[in-house]
Amino acid sequence: MSNTFPLYLTCWYFLLQGGLWRILPVMKRWALYLIVVPLGLGGLVYLVGLNVPMHFADMVSKDQQPPPMRPGVGKIPEGNAVPDEVLRLRQKHQLRPLTEREEGTRMQDLPNGIYGFSRCSVVELRATRGNIYSLEIQKHDGILFYVGYVSDQDIDHYLARHKNFHILTFPHPREGASSLLDIPVEFVSKCEERSDGDSVLFDLFVKIIPELHS
Repeated sequence: MSNTFPLYLTCWYFLLQGGLWRILPVMKRWALYLIVVPLGLGGLVYLVGLNVPMHFADMVSKDQQPPPMRPGVGKIPEGNAVPDEVLRLRQKHQLRPLTEREEGTRMQDLPNGIYGFSRCSVVELRATRGNIYSLEIQKHDGILFYVGYVSDQDIDHYLARHKNFHILTFPHPREGASSLLDIPVEFVSKCEERSDGDSVLFDLFVKIIPELHS
């Protein structure tokens, strides 16, 4: 007969001899770990889950925003130099610049001998072009004039008193439109502003030129 005890009897003997009290603290620590670690992982997952939608929403909102405008688009060329031909035209009619106090004044109430800047509507003048494309507007002899650069062909159509033609006008000289033209606003039946690459052109439609103009 073997002197060894069965395994289950050995375990019971170990527990009865005080081994149980030595094991319980260790089991408590492991039980605490098993509770704390899953809770911590769960909290971490929850926080990550909150942040991911927020970051995703930020990314979506950024994607939906319009792209920034390229530098220079819609603005006048750098520098304050006025072309010589414009200066000569101002001097010819003895024009002075519109003052800031005169901005917003009705066109018919503005004095003769001034120049300012405006878009197609010519509802009111601005003292400076600012950062937008606009045509120079001159007032002398009681008449308002669009002043801008056009092609030689458009100049020929204007001088020949053609009917129902377009004059593509630019605020600044450019290739294909380097001739300065001043045309009475009343001659223009319709003015439209159109995008032209990184610039703006003013399409002046003339139906007929009155015989009084020379």
